[in-house]
Amino acid sequence: MKHLVTLLIFFLPLWLVAAWHLEPGHRPRSAIDRLPFKSVRDMKTIPQNPAYYARQLKPIPRSRQLSHDREYNHIYFSPWESGYRIKEPKEELLWVIPFVRKKKIYNARKRLISPRVIEGWIRNAQMEKLGTVGARAISVRHTDLRALPTRTPAYRDPWKNTEGFPFDYFQNSELHPNVPLYLSHYSRDGRWAFVQAAHANGWVPTRDIAQVGDRFLRAFKTGRYFVTVRDNLWLKKGKKRITLVKLSTIFPMDRSGRWLLTASRGADGSALLQRITLPSRKLADLKPLPFTPRNVAKVARQLYGEPYGWGGKMMTRDCSATTRDFLGVFGIFLKRNSAKQAKAGKALKIKGLPKAKKKALIIAKAKPFRSLLYVPGHITLYLGRYRNEPVIMHTYWGIRLKNWSKYPLCRTIITTTEPGKELPEIREKSKLINTLQQIITF
Repeated sequence: MKHLVTLLIFFLPLWLVAAWHLEPGHRPRSAIDRLPFKSVRDMKTIPQNPAYYARQLKPIPRSRQLSHDREYNHIYFSPWESGYRIKEPKEELLWVIPFVRKKKIYNARKRLISPRVIEGWIRNAQMEKLGTVGARAISVRHTDLRALPTRTPAYRDPWKNTEGFPFDYFQNSELHPNVPLYLSHYSRDGRWAFVQAAHANGWVPTRDIAQVGDRFLRAFKTGRYFVTVRDNLWLKKGKKRITLVKLSTIFPMDRSGRWLLTASRGADGSALLQRITLPSRKLADLKPLPFTPRNVAKVARQLYGEPYGWGGKMMTRDCSATTRDFLGVFGIFLKRNSAKQAKAGKALKIKGLPKAKKKALIIAKAKPFRSLLYVPGHITLYLGRYRNEPVIMHTYWGIRLKNWSKYPLCRTIITTTEPGKELPEIREKSKLINTLQQIITF
């Protein structure tokens, strides 16, 4: 009998012996966790549990939510469309080249990066070959989108808290696993690929993507998708970690309804499908997640307290990544930065209004958990009101002071629209409430 059991185990398919699965975990600790986290009065005097504000929620009609989600899927998969081309003007794609040639930039050791090194990166990027590969691809792990094909960070002034770490000018954005991509071309050394996702573009290590064929595409686009509702999961094959999985990562459900699917990279660089054991609904659920008080509170709680990471640096988030990942779970698609997010949804201008009138208009017109408040360079999620004050959740670097430095908060926080108003050195004109320009509602 013992020998029979051994033979059965030997002949089992590999996916049963070492099944791929999702499990709860933690983001690897890094320098981002050593940022100077300070606090303001709001963080101690107003409710810090998103569930408090979720009681003010007015649910989105399910038909409207499904309409948002269909649009989300159309945009998400658009880089795989026949004839797809990068639409951004060349000056936007190539902004980094004149920038690094004109400005002094420093590395992580606060050393000036030489023109010789910079020109080497530019030559390696060979942007004159934009669009010459023109292939479909997919991300196979969590990875960064870089402005140039290098992992070296670029800081304008590492001695200032607004121009040093983590404000890496080469960090365009990040990619979750399973993101459809248009592969424009490779770097001269072949180690990097310039790609366009629906939300952003940039350079990724070649090993972090795989090229997609027609057969893979048909198998991957099943029409039913799960989305992660818990942050910082690990995708594992048996005991081996494959990649960190952030909140709002998408996994197709296979047509049998028994498995989720994920992409991996084959030996020849082509995309392969792997089956994942269906996870607990506490980890991932059918997209779009119903927009209910319980669900919005649960998802917002996953984002609360995360350190600030410019462009998703070191597997964290900045302000626009927080809003994008929160709303993505509910089927609302947003692009990479705050300026582009401000052009989505229905906008209401509040620029130039007196402080009291602006607050009253936010409370009257903004919708809890589905309105964004925008100022150039920053975007926040409106949660609701507390004692007649509008309350927001936002990933906030810090508060502008009279000497033009910033009082660092460096994480995702819940505040009023006047965080730090008790600080005697705060610059009145730079207060968030005085700079807010738009309400964007979905």
